[in-house]
Amino acid sequence: MHGANYRDGTGQPFTRKKYIKGKPQIKIAKFQGGKKGNYDYCVQLLLNEKVQIRHMAIEACRLSANKTLEKTTGETGYFSRLRIYPHNLLRENKMIAAAGADRLQEGMRRAWGKAVSLAARVRQGQCIMELYVNTPHLEAAKKALKGACVKLPGTPTIKIIEYGKLSP
Repeated sequence: MHGANYRDGTGQPFTRKKYIKGKPQIKIAKFQGGKKGNYDYCVQLLLNEKVQIRHMAIEACRLSANKTLEKTTGETGYFSRLRIYPHNLLRENKMIAAAGADRLQEGMRRAWGKAVSLAARVRQGQCIMELYVNTPHLEAAKKALKGACVKLPGTPTIKIIEYGKLSP
């Protein structure tokens, strides 16, 4: 199974997880990291396309950005926040590819599928992640988000917002 099959959000998102017995667990460990405080800059990661992002890719993006930034600033020199949540449930109609499999399955008849993964639907220009840093660590934050962009589908943009000593 490839992520390219589920990258485009066609049709209604399936978000009613209360009726599903074997639903997948969300892989995102934390949505906020670092230390809250007063920072000079907010560096945002925006996507330029309408796309679905799986929860594994969101977690990989978060880990990559946080580890890169933590090396230069330490644990208390930044604050990071994920701005999306994977509500959408992805299903897959698994097909058997062995000899004699045609007697075991019904093809596309009643092809509801099993719950395989979770995804977040992202609009064009929506903020995915933001890092709050002070002036000396601004370049490190940009570098961290550039490294995190590789983990995501679509073409990202990095936007810098300057605060006058405002808290996040």
